[in-house]
Amino acid sequence: MIIKKIIPFLIVLMSFFTSFSQDINTGEQSKQKFTLSGTIIDANSNETLIGVNIVIPELKTGVTTNEYGFYSITVPKGNYSVQITYLGYQTIEESINLDQNIKNNFKLISNETALKEVIIIDTKTKTDIRKPEMSVNKLSISTIKKMPVVLGEVDVLKSILLLPGVTNAGEGASGFNVRGGGADQNLILLDEATIFNSSHVFGFFSVFNPDAIKDLKLYKGGIPARFGGRASSVLDIYQKDGNSKEFHINGGIGLISSRILAEGPIVKDKGSFLIGGRSSYAHLFLKLSKDQKDNSAYFYDLNTKLSYKLTPNNNLYLSGYFGRDVFSLNKSFTNIYGNSTLNLRWNHLFSDKLFSNLSLIYSDYYYGLDLDFVGFKWDSGIKNYNIKYDFKNYISDKFKLNYGVSAIYYDFNPGTIRPSDLNSGINFDQLDKKYAFEPALYINADHEISKKIALSYGLRYSMFYRLGQSTVNIYADNNPVTFNPDLQIYEKATPIGTKFYGKNKTIQSYNNLEPRFSLAYQINDDQSVKASYNRMVQYLQLISNTSSPTPLDVWTPSDNFIKPQIADQVALGYFKNFKEGIYSLEVETYYKKVKNRLDYIDGANLIANKAIEQVILNGELRSYGLEIMFRKNEGKFNGWVSYTLSKSEQQTPGRTPIETGINNGSWYNSVYDKLHNIAITSSYNLNEKWSFGANFALQTGQPVTYPNGQYEYLGITVPSYGLRNENRLPAYHHLDIAATLTPRKNSDRNWKGEWVFSIYNLYNRKNAASINFRQNTDTGTNEAVKTSIFGVVPAVSYNFKF
Repeated sequence: MIIKKIIPFLIVLMSFFTSFSQDINTGEQSKQKFTLSGTIIDANSNETLIGVNIVIPELKTGVTTNEYGFYSITVPKGNYSVQITYLGYQTIEESINLDQNIKNNFKLISNETALKEVIIIDTKTKTDIRKPEMSVNKLSISTIKKMPVVLGEVDVLKSILLLPGVTNAGEGASGFNVRGGGADQNLILLDEATIFNSSHVFGFFSVFNPDAIKDLKLYKGGIPARFGGRASSVLDIYQKDGNSKEFHINGGIGLISSRILAEGPIVKDKGSFLIGGRSSYAHLFLKLSKDQKDNSAYFYDLNTKLSYKLTPNNNLYLSGYFGRDVFSLNKSFTNIYGNSTLNLRWNHLFSDKLFSNLSLIYSDYYYGLDLDFVGFKWDSGIKNYNIKYDFKNYISDKFKLNYGVSAIYYDFNPGTIRPSDLNSGINFDQLDKKYAFEPALYINADHEISKKIALSYGLRYSMFYRLGQSTVNIYADNNPVTFNPDLQIYEKATPIGTKFYGKNKTIQSYNNLEPRFSLAYQINDDQSVKASYNRMVQYLQLISNTSSPTPLDVWTPSDNFIKPQIADQVALGYFKNFKEGIYSLEVETYYKKVKNRLDYIDGANLIANKAIEQVILNGELRSYGLEIMFRKNEGKFNGWVSYTLSKSEQQTPGRTPIETGINNGSWYNSVYDKLHNIAITSSYNLNEKWSFGANFALQTGQPVTYPNGQYEYLGITVPSYGLRNENRLPAYHHLDIAATLTPRKNSDRNWKGEWVFSIYNLYNRKNAASINFRQNTDTGTNEAVKTSIFGVVPAVSYNFKF
């Protein structure tokens, strides 16, 4: 029924704006305005380029290419010089007589193939003063590959931890935290498909193969209306399309993992393919040890993409990802988890001003256990099926519209328990599967009011339907958690009945308006102030009481007990370029508040819990801070320094006057709270042969709860704990360095290679991954035991391309 309502709306919306665009275009024709449009690609591979700057200096106006390399700009009739600039490519300047609508596809030549005497000026890393876009960070893959990382494996997620406002839960922890939010509050997209777990090997590596990635953008605030479903941030990643001119292979060989990627034309200049794979093999060395030969920990993944140009106005893309992690301990405990995605996309150009993209997306996250020592297997996961149709309408050079619809169907499997063998004594058990439907509509405008003021404003209308087939518990006063005033603790309530909902019957529904607004005021050509506000609604909840996502975390939909998280964020910033863009300064302050953030009663059991509502409470999260980023954008030596001063707190007050709430109802440090966060990254190109890189990170220690006393019970010393998260782990810091050797003979042959030498944690800082407490057998007192994962980690890898 909902789909039937959305489709007519979409048709009307598309027809209206198509007609509107044509009417505006007709009006502009009478005013002697014409449109320059086209696609910008890499000259060597025909790869479309995202975020290329197209500037008309005479009018002090310009646009950037969208996610598929398309641009459109409408200006008065006349003769102009058009400048095309993009980081890592030669700048193009071309004269155009715009006396009619012109379609011009530009081809950029990369610096790798540029002549030595050509002077290249990169401008993309300069802060964009005019755009209302703020709280957004972009990283090129070439920049990421220069950063030294642990074990020599280039890592997309580790690189964004060097940005202001971004932290993680500690050494070897998976996921990342943005502006004091949880790792589950980040929407991670790979070619528009949702990635539910972004890490391999429990956080040591990310699931993103750097060789397959084209573009990366992190939205920390001011999030456009086309994005929804998470409360903190959006990490938007696109894979390369593949080379449609020539066949190439590139890859890398490291100490514990290797990767390879092949790309080439299906039909030259029209169609291309890309296929890349990675695998770790450190587990093979465990076989050589008698003590470890039955243990194993490894990952593998596969990236694929097919691209085909049907006509000048129609393109098809089919992309996919498959990844798995395997962890086995003495063959008695095996954990397998991973993501699978598939996306079929159709780009259609209705006119030189109206671009559209239709996507059919499938995403699956599987996590399972095989516990041979107790005789059962446990499987669980989440699947979603997504259809979305997006439009970008370039109505004029001052006014652009983005609008579209999406609909996501979710299939949750909280857990399937199966016996390992018939004699195990374990019975088959299936926790009730859960289903949900999340449709949404959005519209967003980019509006240049004057030469000094630019706005971006929009609205997203999201809906959510928790669907059957399920049996739902009924509680007295609709309250699954009760409070015991005598013991001052929360307890599980006993259901007074149940209600069965048939397939696709609505159990609970929600709908929310999500306004978005950003403003930029240009003080002069080199500095501006910006402000933004956005509301985000998250209908999926991650059931976990750990500070970092683990493979055993369970996603669940909002229902009549678990309410959607609603986040409101405001931000204010000052931006300045120095010395013609050689240096940039970005300063932002923000305040974010999230309603209905889950909290857990003491002793909550989350795994395979059939009544999860009995151990959770709805609380609040708030965070605020100051972010500073200073960058050097050009020259042999470049990089940035970032500093974040922030606070992140959570509160779950009592629901009645007699309830104390969690932590006595007071605000307490969330597990993501990091008061200070300093990151420095730099690279230096000594010559054509040698380049160097270094990273330094320093963060306040993660909040934890330590024992504040102890007592004896039946001869056993038992620790007692104080308020939640009032203690902290020691400060976290490390220094990493890397050197890249590129043989000079590379320029004279098809095979090109480079050696990367790196040292992670140069001065051997023993950062605490955790601190546990145990009873000393000699003294009988409790003592702290620190667990550290990494000391000094040297690594070497060889990267190649031919």
